[in-house]
Amino acid sequence: MSTQQIANVSVQTQANVYFDGRCVSYSITLADGTKKSVGVILPASLVFNTGAPEIMETVAGSCSVKLPGAADWQTFGPGERFSVPGNASFEIRVEGAPYHYICHFG
Repeated sequence: MSTQQIANVSVQTQANVYFDGRCVSYSITLADGTKKSVGVILPASLVFNTGAPEIMETVAGSCSVKLPGAADWQTFGPGERFSVPGNASFEIRVEGAPYHYICHFG
């Protein structure tokens, strides 16, 4: 099951807008200082670059991902997660419904 609510957070009110609005996220900080982002990707094929390692949790919708070094695409739906190493890039493809996610950093 995917996360439905994150309690006790501070939210940056200015959105992070990428790829001409096809990806929009908000940065949040938990009470313990942990940083995450929550967002949505509209139907598109995109390439993301990471700084820190990331765990992408699917909240709603689905995506297909080609992770660094992988030959094949993998599909992830609600409640599923995938990990991306730091200082890497990955391809993501969203078709149909928007993909809602939580990005866990570190």
